[in-house]
Amino acid sequence: MASEKVETVIAGNYVEMEREKGDSSKPTKSKLSTLFWHGGSVYDAWFSCSSNQVAQVLLTLPYSFSQLGMLSGILFQLFYGLMGSWTAYLISVLYVEYRTRKEREKVDFRNHVIQWFEVLDGLLGKHWRNAGLFFNCTFLLFGSVIQLIACASNIYYINDNLDKRTWTYIFGACCATTVFIPSFHNYRIWSFLGLMMTTYTAWYMTIASLIHGQVEGVKHSGPTTMVLYFTGATNILYTFGGHAVTVEIMHAMWKPQKFKLIYLIATLYVLTLTLPSASAVYWAFGDALLTHSNALALLPRTAFRDTAVILMLIHQFITFGFACTPLYFVWEKFIGVHETKSLIKRALTRLPVVIPIWFLAIIFPFFGPINSTVGSLLVSFTVYIIPALAHMVTFASSSSRENAVERAPSLLGGWAGLYSVNIFVVGWVLIVGFGFGGWASMLNFVHQVNTFGLFTKCYQCPPHKH
Repeated sequence: MASEKVETVIAGNYVEMEREKGDSSKPTKSKLSTLFWHGGSVYDAWFSCSSNQVAQVLLTLPYSFSQLGMLSGILFQLFYGLMGSWTAYLISVLYVEYRTRKEREKVDFRNHVIQWFEVLDGLLGKHWRNAGLFFNCTFLLFGSVIQLIACASNIYYINDNLDKRTWTYIFGACCATTVFIPSFHNYRIWSFLGLMMTTYTAWYMTIASLIHGQVEGVKHSGPTTMVLYFTGATNILYTFGGHAVTVEIMHAMWKPQKFKLIYLIATLYVLTLTLPSASAVYWAFGDALLTHSNALALLPRTAFRDTAVILMLIHQFITFGFACTPLYFVWEKFIGVHETKSLIKRALTRLPVVIPIWFLAIIFPFFGPINSTVGSLLVSFTVYIIPALAHMVTFASSSSRENAVERAPSLLGGWAGLYSVNIFVVGWVLIVGFGFGGWASMLNFVHQVNTFGLFTKCYQCPPHKH
C-alpha cells in the first residue's frame, strides 16, 4: 500500500484512466474500444516511440550512407542512437520532476496534456518556455511537412499518372483527418501497425538489395566532400531525434516514471531495422543513391515493393498524426479550447494547423535534403541541446540535487558524470550538428532549390515515358 502511495506521488494520479483500466464489468464494445483505442501501458509507449522514430527516414538512410561511406554511416547511427536515448532520458527526468512538484501543489492534470514547453516553464521560467516552444513547434511543423512530401514521393513509384505535387494536394486532405484523434492514448492500434509496417519495409529493402546484387560497375566513393559528409551525418542526427513528442507520449502512460529505459530499448530495435537496410541498399547501388534520395526508386518494381510503398504511405499518415498532435495541443491551449470535452469542437479548431503544413510541402518538395536541414537547424536544439542545458540548469543548486525525484545514475559516477555527459552532448551537437551540419545541409538545400526551383512539380522524377 505504501509503495502504491509513493508511486502516485512520483507518477501522477491518473484517476480516470485507472478507473478505465480496472473496471472489468464493461460491455464487450467498451473492452474492444479499450483494446484498440485507449493505450497507456509500457508496451504502448514502446510501440509509439519505435514507430515514431523511424518512418520515411528509413528510405533516406541509404542516401546518407552514400554521402558518408559505409563505416561512418554505421558509426554515426550507433552514436546518435545512444545520444538520442540519453536526451530522451533527460526529458523524462525533467517531466517527472515538473509533474511531482506541481502535484504537491495540488494541480490536477486530468483534462490537460503536459507538453515540453510547460515543463520548461514550470522548472526554468518563461524565457526557456519560449525557446522550447519555438524550436519544438517549428520542428514538428517541418516534421509534418516531411511526412507529406514523403507520401507524394512514395505513391509516385506506384502511380506516376499524376505528378508529385498533385499527390501532395491529395495527401494533405487525407492527413487533415488526424484532427479527429484526441491524444496519444488513442494511437494504440496505429503505433502497433506502424511498427509492423516499418519492420516489413526495412527487411524488404535488405532482402531485395541482396537478391538484386550489386549493379554493374558499382562505385562506393563516399565520403567525397565535406558538404555531403556532414549532410549525411545530420540526416542521421535527425533520424534519432524523433523524441520531440516524448513528453506527450509519457503523459499518455498510466505510470510515466517507467518511461526511462523505453526510449533506449526502442532505439535498439530501430537499429536492427536501419543498419541492415541502409548497408544492403548502399552495397547494392553505391553512388547511384547520391541522386536518388528515396531508396525505393532504385529497387525493381515488384509486388513486394508496391506493398512496401503502400505500407509506408499508411505509416506516414500515422507519423503525420504523431508530429501534428502536439501542435494541435499548443493551438488548442492558445485559443482556449484544450480542456473542452467536445471532440468535434476540438477537431474543427485544429484544422487551421494543417493549412501551413500543406503549403510548405508544396513549396519545398525536396525529399531527403529537407531532412538534413531540419535536423541541423531544429532537431539539434529541440532534442539535444535544450534538454541537456535545461537538465544542468534545473539541478544546478545542491538543494535541487538533494530533493531530485530521480537520482543521478551511479553507473555514470553520479551528478559529476551526468554533467560531463551533458556538456559533451551540448558541445558536440552545437559544433558538429548545428555548425558543420547546418552549413552543409543549407548549401545542399540551396543547391536543390537552384537545380529544381521552388514549387517544383516533380522532384527527382525520371523523364516521363509515354
